[in-house]
Amino acid sequence: TLVVTKLFCAIRPHLAVFGEKDFQQLVVVKRLSKDLNLGVEIIPHPIVRESDGLAMSSRNKYLSEEERRSALSLSRSLLAARKMVAEGERRVDVLVARAKEMIEAEPHTRIQYVQVVDEETMTDIDEVTPKAVMAMAVFVGQARLIDNMRL
Repeated sequence: TLVVTKLFCAIRPHLAVFGEKDFQQLVVVKRLSKDLNLGVEIIPHPIVRESDGLAMSSRNKYLSEEERRSALSLSRSLLAARKMVAEGERRVDVLVARAKEMIEAEPHTRIQYVQVVDEETMTDIDEVTPKAVMAMAVFVGQARLIDNMRL
């Protein structure tokens, strides 16, 4: 955040675009701009995905073919959670358990975290709200991949 603050102070932009893939960073930068009255409008850019659903990342190049297939469990588990919410599920523990189950069923995966948070405060929530985001970090092989999705 110090680097972003220095950059904003040096170039004084009116707006800046940050990707939603690193959702935590996006929330922190939005808060930083607001709290420090930097006058920078932070525009979120949706996650760009490969045709198979994998979130684009420079780290994807480190995945073997088998690891890449396992990595698809991230986006698939997020979509499964979103579908469960659309069908009426509101309990975060149930959604997180299902996502973890799907990821852990794949070889080469090691979950760092899977959580559902409020998109503005980044605090954990117990029940899905309109501002709920499921976020995760998972090691697939040696690559640490992150992904998230609004529920």
